[in-house]
Amino acid sequence: MSTASHPSNVVLVHGGFVDGSGWKGVYDLLRADGHRVSVVQNPTFSLQGDVAATRRVLDSQDGPTVLVGHSYGGVVVSEAGRHEKVTALVYIAAFVPDTGESVSSLIADPPAGAPVPPILPPADGFLLLDREKFATSFAGDLPADEARFLADSQVPWGVDALNGKVGNPAWRDKPSFYLVATDDRMIPPSAQRVMAARAGATVAETSGSHALYVSRPDAVAALITRAAAAARGGALQ
Repeated sequence: MSTASHPSNVVLVHGGFVDGSGWKGVYDLLRADGHRVSVVQNPTFSLQGDVAATRRVLDSQDGPTVLVGHSYGGVVVSEAGRHEKVTALVYIAAFVPDTGESVSSLIADPPAGAPVPPILPPADGFLLLDREKFATSFAGDLPADEARFLADSQVPWGVDALNGKVGNPAWRDKPSFYLVATDDRMIPPSAQRVMAARAGATVAETSGSHALYVSRPDAVAALITRAAAAARGGALQ
C-alpha cells in the first residue's frame, strides 16, 4: 500500500558498534513508499549525547514522526521519543528500557543458555566486538563479505552509552511496535519478547540475525509502515 498521498516522517536510529549506513535498504523501501526518511548518526559516546543528536534530527522534521531504533538505538528512542513530534516508536531487535534501566542492567541477567555476545574488555572507555566472532553473533544471515565489512568498520561503543539510564520512557505514553529477530545471538529472542510485552508493543516476528535491519529490510520497512498508518489513525491491510 503506497503512502505517497499521506507521507509520513520516519527517523532511523542505529545501535552500538555500527553507524547509520546499515539502514540503506530500509531507507530505500520507505522512500519508494512515499515516506520522508532521516537517518541519525549517533556518536555512541554517551546516551545523553545520542539523545541530543536524535532530538536535533527530530527538531528538523516538518510534522508527526515515527521514531525507529535498532538494538541500543531502542534505549535512545525510549528517551528521545518524548519529543513532541514523535507519534509512534518502532523497536527493531532492540532494548526497551524502563525507568532507571540501561543496556548494562538489561544484559546483567541473561536467560539460561543464551549466547554471550563477544564484547572485548573496554579500552579507553570504549567497547568493540571480537572481529572473528562478529559474523556469528551479530550478522549470521549476511553474506560473509558484508559481515566482515561490518566487523572491520566497527564504531567504538562508549561504556557511558552502555550505562546510560532512561528517565521516563516514551513508550509509556506513545504507541510502540516491536520486531523480534528469531535468530538473534546478541539479544536473546526470549528477552526481546519480554521487553516488548512489558511495553505493550504491537509485536511482529521474523527470521533474522541481530543485523536484520540490513538482511531483512522488507520486514523492517513493513512494520514501520504499519506504525505510520496506525499513527495516522488508519489501518494498513
